[in-house]
Amino acid sequence: MTILSYKDLVVWQKSMDLVVLIYECTDKFPKTEQYGLTSQMRRSAVSIPSNIAEGRKMGTTNEFRHFLIIAFGSGTELETQIEIAKRLSFGKNLDYKKIDALLNEIMRMLNTMIKNMS
Repeated sequence: MTILSYKDLVVWQKSMDLVVLIYECTDKFPKTEQYGLTSQMRRSAVSIPSNIAEGRKMGTTNEFRHFLIIAFGSGTELETQIEIAKRLSFGKNLDYKKIDALLNEIMRMLNTMIKNMS
């Protein structure tokens, strides 16, 4: 399959699905977290497909790799923020299974892509 656009990349498609899951999850957080953990998690999640798209559009392999590394960093931030949410009283009873599985898959995909571009 020929990749014509960043939208053809499975990792971008999956990271877009992750954004939706994060928005749905953080909708259940208390309003007091609107400018705290909710905002942080949403920005980290949105950063993943955004950086994949921006890097793909830049044209060179080195630039694409650089943006994939940034997307990977945003994924690690999101992993940490999810762990924080799990420890807080309002987040303990939420189901993170789909989010954890999808984020794990995306991180593995990004890691493989980055290594293959070295």
